[in-house]
Amino acid sequence: MSDSAIKTDAPSRLVKANWREKAIARGGVVSIALFFVAVCIIFSVATDAFLTAPNLLNIVRQSAPLLIVASAMTFVITTGGIDLSVGSILALTATLSAVLLQWGVPWPVVVLALLCLGAAVGALQGFFIAFEGIPAFIVTLAGLSVIRGIALLITGGYSIPVDPASGFNMIGRAWFMGMPVPALIAIVMLALAYVVFNETRFGRYVTGVGANAEAVRRAGVNTRLVTLMVYVLTGSAAALAGIILASRLGSGSSNSGQGFELDVIAAVVLGGTSLFGGRGSVVGTILGALTVAVIANGLILAHLSPFLTPIVTGSIILVAIWLNFRLFKGGSRGR
Repeated sequence: MSDSAIKTDAPSRLVKANWREKAIARGGVVSIALFFVAVCIIFSVATDAFLTAPNLLNIVRQSAPLLIVASAMTFVITTGGIDLSVGSILALTATLSAVLLQWGVPWPVVVLALLCLGAAVGALQGFFIAFEGIPAFIVTLAGLSVIRGIALLITGGYSIPVDPASGFNMIGRAWFMGMPVPALIAIVMLALAYVVFNETRFGRYVTGVGANAEAVRRAGVNTRLVTLMVYVLTGSAAALAGIILASRLGSGSSNSGQGFELDVIAAVVLGGTSLFGGRGSVVGTILGALTVAVIANGLILAHLSPFLTPIVTGSIILVAIWLNFRLFKGGSRGR
C-alpha cells in the first residue's frame, strides 16, 4: 500500500482501533453521572439553600474557569500527557490583564494579547515535550514554577485593581438572557471541545496518540504536531480562565489559581479520562468538573470548617476515581 493510501485511510483505521475505548469511556460517563446525581441529592437534603436558583447559577458562574480548562485538559490527558502549569498561566494572565489595563491598553486588545500569550506558553512547553522528548510532567512542573514566579515578580505579591468602569469587567460580571456571561463562554467552549474531540480527525488523532503513538505515526499522522497542539489548547484555555477570573474579581493577583491544576486534573480523571492515555470523554469531564464544584459549594453551605473542605473533597474524588478504575480496568488492560 502506498504512503498516500495509508494517510488517507488513517482516520478510519483510528476509528476501528479506538471503538472499544470509546465504549469504555461511555461507561465512565454513566458512572460519574450517577455519582454527580448522588452528590446533588445529598447536599439537597443536607441544606435548603443548595437547590435555589441563585445558588445553582453561582455554581455555574464560579465553575466556568474550571470547565473551560478541564475541557482542554481532556485532550492533553487523552494523549497520555499532563499539564501542571495551567494554574500559573491563569495567575499570569490575570495579573497582566490588570497591569495592561492600568497602562491604558484597550480591553479588547488586552484579551486578544493574553490569549495569544497563553497559546505561546503552551506551544513552548509543547515543543519541549513533543520535539525534545522531555516528559510532560517535568516540563509543565518547571512551567508551574517559572510562570508563577514571573507573576509574583510583576506584582510583588500584591493584587492589582481593575478600573470598575472598564468594559473588561463585563466578561466576568455581565448577564445575558438570565445567564452569567462566564457560564455562556464556558458552554461555547465546551461545545467546541466536544465537536473537535468527537467529530474531527484531530480528535481521533488525539485518542490514537494516547492509545498507540507509534502506530498512529506509521499511519502517516504527525504525532509531534498533535502533541504540541494539545498544549497550545490548554495554554489558551488557562489564559481565558485567567481573564474571566480577573474580570469577575475586579483585580489581578499572582496568587490566583493556587491548586487550580489539581482541580482540573481531578475533574478530567473523575470524568473517565484515563491518566494513561487513549481514552477520554468531554461529557465526562463536564460532569467531573461540575461534581468538583458542587462538592466545594455543598460543603460550604453545610458550614463545615474551611480546613476540612479540601480533606473531604479529596477523599470523595479519590474514592470515585478508584471505583471508576475498578469498574473499567478490564477495558484498559485489554488495550
